[in-house]
Amino acid sequence: MTNKIKPIVCSYYFPNWHSDPRNDRWHGTGWTEWNVTKYATPRFPGHKQPKVPLWGYEDEADSGVMAKKIREAASHGIDGFIFCWYWFDDGPFRLRCIDEGFLGAPNNGDMKFAVMWANHDPICVHPGSRMYPRPVLQSGLIPPEAFHAATEHCIKNYFNRPNYLRIDGKLFYSIYLLSYLIEGLGGAEAAAAILRDFRKRVYDAGLGELNINVMASGIKEKGNDGINSLIKEMGVDSCTLYNWGGLNNVGFPEVDYEIFARNGLLRNEEVTKALEVPFYPVATMGWDVSPRSVQSEIYENVGYPFTPVVVGNTPENFGKALEKVRDFVVSGKASGKMININCWNEWTEGSYLEPDTENGYGYLDEIKRVFGR
Repeated sequence: MTNKIKPIVCSYYFPNWHSDPRNDRWHGTGWTEWNVTKYATPRFPGHKQPKVPLWGYEDEADSGVMAKKIREAASHGIDGFIFCWYWFDDGPFRLRCIDEGFLGAPNNGDMKFAVMWANHDPICVHPGSRMYPRPVLQSGLIPPEAFHAATEHCIKNYFNRPNYLRIDGKLFYSIYLLSYLIEGLGGAEAAAAILRDFRKRVYDAGLGELNINVMASGIKEKGNDGINSLIKEMGVDSCTLYNWGGLNNVGFPEVDYEIFARNGLLRNEEVTKALEVPFYPVATMGWDVSPRSVQSEIYENVGYPFTPVVVGNTPENFGKALEKVRDFVVSGKASGKMININCWNEWTEGSYLEPDTENGYGYLDEIKRVFGR
């Protein structure tokens, strides 16, 4: 790459491909989201389901399995995984992926990693029915004591590792729903104080400073002034997005990737201009959440998980979108120098980079072509 700026390229990692006690209770002993992937069916003519992983239905908590993921991601130009990370009022969820799989892999030092606290309410969409839409399985509201326990886990187990992701020397720590976090912590004033204490605990542990990052979509203030005011009050350092989104009112049951990408790239530009803190652009490989819907029900546009499906998201078209995101960053028009790709392995949302039986390593090869190592 001849450009002066080499973006940091990270991929979100969705950890629901290993057994967990909560999933055992909700879905049955030994359940993983592979169970949902396997039973997906075409929901309209030409719909390509089920998606079949080239590597098989592997256990990500196995350090050997994770070692392969690290090797392939790193060799194809991905600098780091940003793990979707879960902790509720009564403790952790889905952490074996990172704590046993990733950190247990002998080559984990070849890959940067960070966490994005996915502090939303888990909903029952494995599968989800039209008749009982989105029942909540657990509250994502986090009281102060749970926030303290969760962040102490990060300080003691993640932040002290040499391969934890730092941007400009600061530990990258992302929060999915800032407004929801504030609600759980007792309001804006209390939340700001708790975040300041978090920074102090990190600094007192000899780990330096934090880059507290939040999803722009997780801020519920009205207007750019309100959003920027809350960001400033909370001491937020940067923003990003989890994916492009933007599938409302653009067609059903399918939306062409060209339209999806054009809207997503425009959103990167608009959010960059709106925010007073650095924004890290996002690229999205695709979207097809139909596997999370009850397969025997009629597929109509009635809301998640019955939503439009992105089609035409070939590796080649994905590569063209990556080029445009890269050019946006290296041109200096972007305010942040990291690119987040959605997603390494969210198979049941139709957004994954891992090899499948249709395209092989096509998506990873495009990342390597565009960004190199």
